[in-house]
Amino acid sequence: MKTSLMNKQFQLVDELDKISTEDQNTETLDIDLLDAQGVLEKINSEDQKVAGVVKGIIPEIAQAVDKIVAAFAKGGRLIYIGAGTSGRLGILDAVECPPTFSVGDKQVIGIIAGGDKAIYKAVEGAEDNELFAIDDLKNTELSANDVLVGIAASGRTPYVISAMKYGKSIGATVIGISCSYNETFKQANDINLCAVVGAEVLTGSTRMKSGTAQKLILNMLSTASMIRIGKSYKNLMIDVSASNEKLHARAVRIVMQATDCNYDCAKQALEHAKNNAKHATLMILTGLNIEQARVCLVKNKGFLRQAVQQAEN
Repeated sequence: MKTSLMNKQFQLVDELDKISTEDQNTETLDIDLLDAQGVLEKINSEDQKVAGVVKGIIPEIAQAVDKIVAAFAKGGRLIYIGAGTSGRLGILDAVECPPTFSVGDKQVIGIIAGGDKAIYKAVEGAEDNELFAIDDLKNTELSANDVLVGIAASGRTPYVISAMKYGKSIGATVIGISCSYNETFKQANDINLCAVVGAEVLTGSTRMKSGTAQKLILNMLSTASMIRIGKSYKNLMIDVSASNEKLHARAVRIVMQATDCNYDCAKQALEHAKNNAKHATLMILTGLNIEQARVCLVKNKGFLRQAVQQAEN
């Protein structure tokens, strides 16, 4: 038993040795000798490299967005799955979609290895359990209409690879986000989003550059997909859900920006539209009443710019 455990540990050490995010960063070898400003300058210097790496895979991210938009059109969902930091980032992106875009809380879902308790505290062994991943997806009723996004900085996380393989086996579109190339990871997905950001400031601390890259990609996937299904007007968050005082104030401001009207006009239109900024904006821009505005938007599949053009014509 002891020999078997040692062999397994040796194999894992050998695996980590081949992962770029586990390399020792030659630019930060002296970081423990620096003052606070020096440390921060090193971190910032490394962070600046991340956006350029993500820019290099925009064509692949665009393919992923097209798949997500197609899934939404047929009632499918966007489901993120990951372990540790990767899982938490997926959940963060998912929970921000309902207030930002007024979508249901089941349209974008985040799953983390170890369940909800793993959001706050690491669950030992969760990321290594391949069967848990399949159970978690079955409990979510993953279907062929859905898009599954596996997130793993290392590209080797057994829980995530198992999830992606299961997703492919039932016909779901599978996207993989990683920060170190791994052939097994690539084979387990349909669209491979590999942002190789290199060695971390602190060796192996993938919550840093890798986490930043993953956050950027997740933001791009959800935001671009929502824009492509009509959740914006110009660059305004027109479908914001006014669920608290700040968001209600934001909705008023968005209507004012979209129509160039004053506060009182925006406030009154929102009251008639039951706090729906898209309906309120269409009413102000076209003179339609609330029922006409609703019908017009349905005819234009929720795209406000198209609805305005149709009403004006």
